[in-house]
Order: sequence, then C-alpha cells, then structure tokens
Amino acid sequence: MRSIAITALAVAAIATSSFAERINGAGATFPAPLYYAWAYNYYKVTGNQINYQSIGSGGGIKQISARIVDFGASDKPLKPKQLDKKRLYQFPAVIGSIVVAYNVPNIPDNLKLENKDVADIFLGKIKYWDDKAIAEDNPGVKLPHKKIVVIHRSDGSGTTFNFTYFLTHISKDWASNVGTGKAVDWPVGLGGKGNEGVSNLLKQTPYSIGYVEYAYKKQNNFKAATLQTVSGKWVAPTEKNFQAAASHAKWSPKNHFYQVLALQPGDNSYPIVAGTFILLPREKTKTNKKVTAFFDWAFRNGDEEAKRLGYIPLPASTKDIIRKYWEMHKIAPKSK
Repeated sequence: MRSIAITALAVAAIATSSFAERINGAGATFPAPLYYAWAYNYYKVTGNQINYQSIGSGGGIKQISARIVDFGASDKPLKPKQLDKKRLYQFPAVIGSIVVAYNVPNIPDNLKLENKDVADIFLGKIKYWDDKAIAEDNPGVKLPHKKIVVIHRSDGSGTTFNFTYFLTHISKDWASNVGTGKAVDWPVGLGGKGNEGVSNLLKQTPYSIGYVEYAYKKQNNFKAATLQTVSGKWVAPTEKNFQAAASHAKWSPKNHFYQVLALQPGDNSYPIVAGTFILLPREKTKTNKKVTAFFDWAFRNGDEEAKRLGYIPLPASTKDIIRKYWEMHKIAPKSK
C-alpha cells in the first residue's frame, strides 16, 4: 500500500540527516496520510524534515498548548476566544470528508441510509441490518438478520467532533442524549484509537459500521453509505459531491478561519465535509516561519497528492488569504 510505504520512507528520511531542519507536529489522524506524503516529498526537495505524529486532534491541541511540538493539527477548529487563551494562531490546510463505512458481506457499496437512521444506529435504536427503516430505502437488497456492531473513536478526535456535529443537527434524540464533542459518551459500540484504529476494527469485525475519513475508506476499500443532503436528496460519498459541499466554505482571517463545514446547502453537497487546521504558538515567530514554509510548499506543490488520496485542496483564493494571514502576524516564510 503506497501510503504505508510513504510513512515508512518519511520516518527513514527523518533519521538520515542530523543537519537539516526538523519540525515536529502532532494531532489529527484525519489528514495524516496526506501529511506523511507531503512531508516525504518536501524532504526529497528541500532536505528539511517534518516529523508528524498521528495521535488525534485532542492530543494535538494538548501538545501544542503545552508547547511540546512546533505545530498542532486539529479537525475541530478552535474558536477565537480559545485561541486567544492558548495564545495560538490557526489556519486550514486541506478539506476532507467523513464517510459511514460498513463491513457487511454480500451487501453492495453505497447502501442508502437516511441521516436520522445513522443517528439511530449509533444510538443503538436500530439494532439489526434488516431493520425496516434500512430495508425500506434499499428495495431488492437482501439484508441479513445480523446484529449491527457499532465502531467509534476511543480518543479525543476532530473526526468525532465533525461526525457528532452532523448527528446533533439531524437528530433531536442524539442532540438531547449525546451531543457534540471530540469525545462523547457513546451509547453502544467498540472504540478504536484514531482513524487507523476504527479502520482496523471495521476490517476485523463482520456486520460492523463506523465513521472514517474518506482517505481511509480508499486505502482499505471499504463500502460506504449514501447519505442525504440538507434538503433530503440522496448523495453518494464521491469526490464530486465532497467538492460541492466544500465550495460553500467561507474562510475569514478575522476569526482565524473558524468554520464547521458539515451540512452545507446544495442538491449535491455531501453532508459530512470538514476542514482540518494547523495550530501555531504565537510567541515562536522563527519556528512558525519554518512551519509555514512547509505548508506554503504544500499549497504550491501538493494538490495532486491531496486529490490522489481523496482530499480536497484549498482553492487558490483561500491559500492567498492564508498567506496574507501569515504576513499580518509576521510568520510568513521568506520569499524565494
């Protein structure tokens, strides 16, 4: 698998030189496959090393808040007041999407699941794959009378934040009983650490269902559900539909780019699209310039890699706004 190879090569590259610059980052598992690829390609071109640890958004926020790493990464954007309290800058790096993946033998890809039914599955209210609510939307599909095994994250996770944000806004029961957060009290299911852990449990557990970033769906060849737009139209988890949702992003440097992208309007807008963010300590100007040099390089050279892995690159106009944000805070890399 090429992404695993890139990860191994990136680690090996980091160990080969004691003279090149080394930047340490940690956080979200959501963009990890892309950050590994960008880091490896950046090292090949510049000799500079980006050591990224995929530990979850919660861990990334904690480590950058404690100044353990040079940059943190989180799929849960921090509000301006939180950023001020922690003395952090924030900007988006790429856009991804969360899919509802399942491991059910002899069932086709793109099984239709109404948004409210997804919430009821994760609430434990819909217990079997042949439940009437699922069967009615999938005529002709022979659903097994097998118990649904719910898989969820066990760690503090921006993927969980975005997924539970979606559930909270489409289900009153979910909103009143569970709510939105990086970590929640799951009513049912098994927990896995990171998108990697959820993916491994899905592969190992027949009749399971879980939520993962689309890149992990592609890597593992998972089946994933067709969901509904805000207006109730069926929408498959395709890159075209992810882009339709992402086109509604309205980033602003005035609030440090704070925006949750789930449940955007439009007949083709997939409902669980999310930005992923980089967090920088405000006092470390010199190191921040090295971090922004990496992301500036990625913005200029990494779009094709992002697309290959199933992510949505930021529009050129958004990248320019981010560069102006760097300049405003005097953390822009030196022009070449």
